[in-house]
Parts: sequence; C-alpha cells; structure tokens
Amino acid sequence: MKCIINGRLVLEDKVLDSHAIIFDEKIEKIISEDEINVNDYEVIDAKGNLVLPGLIDMHIHGYLGADASDGDADGIRKMAEGIIQNGVTSWCPTTMTVSKEEIEKAFDTVREVKNSGEYYGSRILGVNSEGPFINEAKKGAQAAEHILKPDADFIKKHSDIVKLFTVAPEVEGALECIEKVAEETDVLISMGHTDASYEEAKCGIEKGVRHTTHLFNAMTALSHRSPGVTGAALSDGRVSTELIADTFHVNKGVFALVSKLKGDKLCLITDCMRAGGMPDGEYSLGGQPVFKEGIKCLMPDGTIAGSVLKLNEAVRNLYENTELEIYEAVNCASLNIAKVLGEDKEIGSLQEGKRADIIITDGKFSVLSTILGGEIRYKGE
Repeated sequence: MKCIINGRLVLEDKVLDSHAIIFDEKIEKIISEDEINVNDYEVIDAKGNLVLPGLIDMHIHGYLGADASDGDADGIRKMAEGIIQNGVTSWCPTTMTVSKEEIEKAFDTVREVKNSGEYYGSRILGVNSEGPFINEAKKGAQAAEHILKPDADFIKKHSDIVKLFTVAPEVEGALECIEKVAEETDVLISMGHTDASYEEAKCGIEKGVRHTTHLFNAMTALSHRSPGVTGAALSDGRVSTELIADTFHVNKGVFALVSKLKGDKLCLITDCMRAGGMPDGEYSLGGQPVFKEGIKCLMPDGTIAGSVLKLNEAVRNLYENTELEIYEAVNCASLNIAKVLGEDKEIGSLQEGKRADIIITDGKFSVLSTILGGEIRYKGE
C-alpha cells in the first residue's frame, strides 16, 4: 500500500491541504495526515505540489511521430507511453477521414492493443472516430475524397471499440444515422466538421447528438442573426463541448465565456497530431502535408491542421485565462470527460473507490509524476 503526503489534493469540488491519499490499485482512503503512520506505507512525498486525478484526452490523433490512423500497434503503444508524461492516464486514439479500409484497420489495431493489455502507458478507453461522415464545406484538414454518407451500421459494427464519432447533422442521411446509433448503441454522437444552420444543429440534437467536436473550429460560427452550430452547442445544456485551449485554435479571450456557459459540460482536448512532442518541420495528417512551427500546425494553403498541445498545458491555459477555481479547470480535463464518456464511476476524480490514476504537478501543471492504477509509470527529473 502506498500513500501520498505533503500535497495539495485537488478534489472535484475543493482543494485539501494536510491530507494524504492511501492507495493500491484503487484509492482506499483520503484522510488527515495526522491520522496515518507513514511507516505503514510506501510514501510518496508531493513536496507541496498539486495532486490531481489523471487527465483524460478524448480527442488525440497522434504523438511522437505516430498517428492512430496509421493502424500500427507499435505506434499506438508509443503514443500511450508518451502522453503519460503529460499526465494523461486515459485516452481515446482518434482516427480521421482516411479511406474506409484504413479506418477499419485502425479500429482493429486499437481493439487489439486495448484488449491485449500489453502496453505500459495511458489506458485506452476506445476510439474517437472523427469522420468520415462530415461536410466537405467544413472539412478542415480532412481529405475530401474519403468523406462518406453517414452509416449507422458501420458504427454499430464497431461499437465495441468506438467510444464516440463525429457527424455533420445536415448532410444526407445524417439524422437517420444519429437516431439509429442513439437508440441502438451507447456510442456518443458528436457534431463537427459541419456547415449546419442553428436549426439543423438543433434537429441533430433532438435526434441524439450530445457532444461537439472542437467547438468553434470547422463549424458554423455564432452571430446574432445566425447562431450556427456554435450557438446551438453553447445554448443547449444536453450538449458537451470540446475546446482546444492552445490559444491558437481558439483565442484565450473566449475561454471564460465558454466555461461559464458550459460548466461541467466543457471538455478540454488536444486534437494533437503526430508532430506533438517533435521538433518543428514537415509532418503528415491524414496523408496530407502539415508544417509545424511552435504551437501552429498548418497545411500548405494555410488551413489549421490539428495541434501539438499537451493536455496539462490546456489545463494551465484555461486556468490562467479564466476565473475558474483550480479544481474546476482540472475537472475540464478529467471528471467532465469521464462523465461524458460514461467512465466516471471508475476514473475522473480523486475519490475513494476509484482507480488510483493520480498525477503530481507543480503550480504551472508541469507533470512531476504519473501514477496509473496505483503504479508509478512516469517520474520526471
């Protein structure tokens, strides 16, 4: 049995000082440090730093040169081991609009790695299928030639591994697809890469859309006469929203507005591509060239293409640019996502009985240690 002492414990609704976490594979107790005998445990001294729940990245394409759409098991394992250094203890490898054969190969690969349990890094929850059921008018960095008509049976076929998927609610066949998937599976339906009007987006929500793929990006904007998909997502309490809080995809000036409107429905994501964790230069995304320079990833025509954001950095950016309490900012990368994905009974917060997925960070959210299921999987310098 292990215990963490001398940390500032960030719970879902407060920060606790002078308390310890006692854990093995799961969190056994959170008690006052005065009540424990440290000689009974393997002690981890947090040295006054923050102790947080493990982060959950529900939308990440690639990292360290690998990409989920490659359909390469070694690449999936490499990503899992890499992102654990960013405090991510659970994740959804995210495919994009490549050929149907490539998508199915990617699904099969993630399924194989997940079910084998033979990887050391962050725990795979399932696939996030971003496309191919999107609108070419808002394809962004997705490949137009691989866009397909929405197909509920395709999602049903892979519902054992697909955790969520993106669809443009206005395209032909989308509403029927949304309704069937909502009624017959537990797969989360997200609207994104969409040119829908406000009214069309609301129709999608009525049929079963409950999530929004990277709010603001690749969707119709909010204006006072045409609220668009953005307006529908922000105003409907049934819908959770992703946010790429890298200060490039979305200006930091709107972070506070979104957080006030969405509350516990706000989910920080990275949308990271294979250039994440790599030097500046040329990379690929969905078979298309992308150039990384600092936090910017652009296609040759200037189209924004994914990010190189780390999820712990997203938490920092949100916290520093809003009036959120520290636990509220952390929830946006942990508990909120766990709830949206139906995983909150096991992960997402520091709570007795939940998995001991725990990270220790400094005040700027730089990761010092990552604990996965009670085992230390990363320890920084």
